[in-house]
Amino acid sequence: MSPRKSTTQAKPADAPVTIEAAETALKADSDTPLFVASINVRWRDLDAFNHVNNADYLTYLEESRLQWLQHVRDWFSETSMPVLAASTLNYRQPIAWPAALRVELRCGRLGNSSMTLAHRIVDADDSSRLYCDGHVVIVWMNPATGKPVPLPAAIRAAAAGHEGD
Repeated sequence: MSPRKSTTQAKPADAPVTIEAAETALKADSDTPLFVASINVRWRDLDAFNHVNNADYLTYLEESRLQWLQHVRDWFSETSMPVLAASTLNYRQPIAWPAALRVELRCGRLGNSSMTLAHRIVDADDSSRLYCDGHVVIVWMNPATGKPVPLPAAIRAAAAGHEGD
C-alpha cells in the first residue's frame, strides 16, 4: 500500500499569519475572552536583538493568569493548588520596546482536574497585531500527595459560558 499524498501545501515559514488563521487554530473560539490583562513591556524584557525574549512571553502569560485569578475567590486551598502542566506558544512576530500589550485568555477546555486556557498576546492599540497565541494546561493538585484533585467550584463557575468547542 502506498502512502497517501497530501493535497494541501505547507505554508512557507516566512508567510504572514492572519489573525483569522491563528484564531481558527485555537480550540477556544469564543468571541468573548474569559479575561483580558494589560501588560507593559519592560526594557529588561529585551534580548540582544532588541525584541522581547521568548521566555518573557511565559512571564506575561503567568501574570495574566494571576490577574484573572485575583477576581476568582477560593481558587486554591491547602489541599488544592494549580500547577502548570503544559504550554504551547506560537511566536507570530517580535515585540519591540516600548509596547503595551493585551493578553486575552479564553477557556479552551474544562476537565475533571485540569483547565486549558487559550491565549493571544496582541498590541493594546491594534488587536490585529498578533504577537503570540497558543494555550496552557493547568492541573489542580493536592500539594501534600502530588495527586490531581477536582477543579475548584469557583474555577468552574468563573469559566462557565466561556468554554470552547
